[in-house]
Order: sequence, then C-alpha cells, then structure tokens
Amino acid sequence: MRTRTSVGLAVLGVAVLLGVGGWLARGKIAVVAMEKLYVKALSRAPDQGLPDGLHVGLCGAGGPLPDPQRSGPCTAVLAGKRLFIVDAGAGSSRNLALMNLPPARVEAVFLTHYHSDHIDGLGELMLQRWAGSGSASPVPVHGPIGVEQVVAGFNAAYRLDQGYRTAHHGAGIVPPSGFGGQAMTFTAAAGQPDLVLIDEPDLKVTAFPVHHDPVSPAVGYAFTYKGRRVVISGDTAPSARLEAAAKGADLLVHEALAPNLVAVQARAAKTAGRDRIAKIFGDIPGYHTSPEQAAAIAQRDHVRFLLFTHITPALPLSALEGPFLGASRTLFSGPIKVGRDGDFISLPVGSDAVTVTDRLKLIH
Repeated sequence: MRTRTSVGLAVLGVAVLLGVGGWLARGKIAVVAMEKLYVKALSRAPDQGLPDGLHVGLCGAGGPLPDPQRSGPCTAVLAGKRLFIVDAGAGSSRNLALMNLPPARVEAVFLTHYHSDHIDGLGELMLQRWAGSGSASPVPVHGPIGVEQVVAGFNAAYRLDQGYRTAHHGAGIVPPSGFGGQAMTFTAAAGQPDLVLIDEPDLKVTAFPVHHDPVSPAVGYAFTYKGRRVVISGDTAPSARLEAAAKGADLLVHEALAPNLVAVQARAAKTAGRDRIAKIFGDIPGYHTSPEQAAAIAQRDHVRFLLFTHITPALPLSALEGPFLGASRTLFSGPIKVGRDGDFISLPVGSDAVTVTDRLKLIH
C-alpha cells in the first residue's frame, strides 16, 4: 500500500511540476504560436482555397446605429483574384483584414452615396491600402457626382499622416504618389441606361440610379464575372431601376429597414421625452426598403439568394430576426439571410451553386 501511495504521490508531483512549468512558459509558447499565426496569415492569398468565381463578403452589415455584430456598411466583391469594395463604413477596414481581404489588395472602391455611415471609414481604407501595398498610384474611388469632394476631404484630412508615414518608413515603402484616393466621377441619371464602369471579357461592373431622396445622387452596382452576377442595392426605397438590374441575379445584396421595429424605437424615444430622436425615427422608413418589399422584388426577379445588409434597426439578439423579416420568407421562395459581419457568399464559375460561410470564423 505504501508503495502504491508513494508512486501516486510521485506521479502527482511530476504532474504539478509540469503544470507549473507550462504555466511559467506560457508566454514563450504564446509568442511561438503568434509567429506561426502571422506567417500563415501573411502568406495566405484572399482567394486561397476558393473556386474561381464571384465571392461577396460583408465587411460591414450594419447601419448608422451601433450594433455589436455589425460594422458600418461595406461589401467586398472578390472576382477571381481581384478585390473591390462597395462603401466603406466605420470598422470595415479591420473586418477586411480579419476576413483575409486585406485593404492592400483593393483594386478600386465604389461608393453608393454620401451619407456619413457609408464613407466614414474611407480615409482608413485608403491609408491601409497605400501603406500595405506600396502602390505608386492612389486607389480609384468611383462614385456619382460629389465623389470628388468626398475624396478630396479625406485626402486633406490624412495629409499630415501621409508625411509622418513617408518620413518614418521611407518613400520606397510608402511612395507619396500612391497616397489617398483618386476620384472617378460618373453620372447615373434616371433618364439614361445603366452606366458601364468596367467592361472586360471576364468582368463587367455597372452602376444604376436608385431612389433615396432627398439623398441624390444615389446608386447601386452590379458585378458580373464569368457568367455569375451580384447586384448591390445601396440605400434605397423600392426602386424600379434596381429591380430591372437584379433580374436573374445569382445574389441580391439589399438594404433592409424593418418599420415595425423602428416604430418601437420611435415609441421608446417618445416615452423617454426624446422628441427630436422620435422625429428622426419617424422619418427614416420612407427612404428605405422593408425586408418584405425586398423579398417581393427578389421573387419577381427570380433571384437565387437574398442577403440583407444595412440592417436597421440594430439586432443585438438573434430572436429579433423573426420580427425583422416579417413575412419575407413567404414572399420569396429562395434562401434569405439576415447579414452579419463576415458573411461570405460564393458563386463558383460554371455552376449554379451558392455557398455560404462565415469568413470571420473560417479564416481563424
């Protein structure tokens, strides 16, 4: 018995010593793991492991109000190996990096309109693209009339930081000529056809006007890559031009505001004596699209998949998705998803398949 007890105590002692040793060495172990993770992350291409196709990620699925699961509006489009961004809300650049869609790889930015929540992350995106890529030319920023004012403002705001970065790292790493953005202004009017911005054998990008009055101009975009097509609404009330553009689309990324839930916010503001806020809540449904309206559009257009973004109001609880959607699932026979940051929809070339992953979880 004594022998067994002695052996048991010895084993326990060794285990304790190993545990203590592991605890004391945890910092060194963490540093080794950190280096391996960085090597893996920095070596991985955005399209690694993906089939050739059109891939769409939500780098920001929220609206102007804080939402713990959704950053400001941002949609990433990966056409083969080419990365494009539609809108750049707050927090979107960090999500892009976490989703292995690094700003350094961004070929161009497309803005839908100039509400603050759609552009307040643009300066950071342009800076990260410049510093990460070492490009000798600014990133093209496409947008309707007014984009030149927006881009010039961010360029001016970040001009001091440009000087700091170049002085610190050297012009060979961050060439001054590549700083900021270059405004690419276009006109997309109600009385003219959809405007083609990129027209190449494998890729076509078009812009079309939408209805977001009094915000004007406001546009949506369509991306077609090797036969697969995604349409991105931007902010809009139900729009005939968007409905025409979305016919037969593989994926419709549509903004959505639930009037029933915004009405709850308005009542709460009124009860709290916040009449100014109550008035704002009462104003906003008129220039947005409800989930049910968007679902009806998707059904008429024979869209394959409907992804809601610019989720308004914030939905901090998943139980709110049912009230948010209302009757949407009965109005649209295809799959619907209430967007969250990291949602990633893949449309492989030569197939009708639509696959859904969480890029924030998948990459890590």
